[in-house]
Amino acid sequence: MELPYSDMIDIKYLGRLFDNKSECYKLFWFEAIVNLVSKGKSSATFEELINEMIVSAWYMVAEYHLNLGPSDTLEALIHRVFKLSNGILKSSDSRENILAFLSDCQDKDVKAMKRTLTRNVPYRLQSPFFENVKGNGWDVSEKLLADKINQEKRLIYYFTSICGMQSSISIQSRWMDYINLNQEILRGWIEYNKVIYLQRRNPSIPGISNKLYPSKERDLNYVKKYWKSIIMIHPVTEIYGGNLLTDKDTISIDHFIPWSYVTHDELWNLNPTTRSINSAKSNNLPTWDIYFKSLCKIEYFAYEMVWKYDLVHDAFEKCANSNLNESEVRRQLYQPNLEKMEFCNTLSNIMLPVYQAAEKMGFRDWKMIN
Repeated sequence: MELPYSDMIDIKYLGRLFDNKSECYKLFWFEAIVNLVSKGKSSATFEELINEMIVSAWYMVAEYHLNLGPSDTLEALIHRVFKLSNGILKSSDSRENILAFLSDCQDKDVKAMKRTLTRNVPYRLQSPFFENVKGNGWDVSEKLLADKINQEKRLIYYFTSICGMQSSISIQSRWMDYINLNQEILRGWIEYNKVIYLQRRNPSIPGISNKLYPSKERDLNYVKKYWKSIIMIHPVTEIYGGNLLTDKDTISIDHFIPWSYVTHDELWNLNPTTRSINSAKSNNLPTWDIYFKSLCKIEYFAYEMVWKYDLVHDAFEKCANSNLNESEVRRQLYQPNLEKMEFCNTLSNIMLPVYQAAEKMGFRDWKMIN
């Protein structure tokens, strides 16, 4: 990806910031700088920048269970903060709530992990610009290293103090102007490099590019109309609480395997339930041995209705255009004249490997509490 040219700064060095992505820290540290500059800040403490890094990586780790790397400190830090919050913070919580919690957090492990994150990345991020700091030049105290770096030319930022988490940097005015002018392109460049990095760390995980940020509201209108067309003809029993859904009820569409793992709205993973149950299930995996048979029953009932009633068939076709995107799945699962056992075996073959992969990623088991 080509960065915008400037005759005021050295773009060739900027383009090499992420040449060595053995860990994720450089990506999140530079993104934190871009975020703060876009808010008009020309200086920041290590504490502020690390907190920005936590917020940026929060959804990937807490909501989507992505692996940031072997023994990754940023990932461990997010897990620690999430656990400490004891339900105060949600896996998809707002930036403001996360920052507010971090500002009040005095946990010694959190402080230690934050300090660990500042040992290298503030200094090494700009190494492509360096002429004097090489080889053994890194093996000095933080203060001496900062002094040596401050003698380099053309840098994005310089160190104004070295004092633990209150150490601070000052971003140069030319770089402030460049970042502000090109912040959307720079964010796209950071995102591109994040996807490359995360796909390497999570090779079997689908939809990496959809897992960088909080999920947007999804349009399941056709799916709702499909299930409503079925319920209008015959009430159905939702699979978790055994509630009978009628055409007078407001239904909620549940992703059996959580959306935050699959990041799609394919019909075979969707079933109707109530809003309260969908909210209670949240981002968890329903126990397979308890609920999959019920899912098969309701899905096969819907399948039969598709081929029995024109109203349902029309709703299915509209739904399929948006929510049934794999032609092979459609051919196997929604062809006419399938017996129930054949249908359920096919559905299991499609869903179980995905379910098991989500399990391995740490999505929690869930059962309905009556």
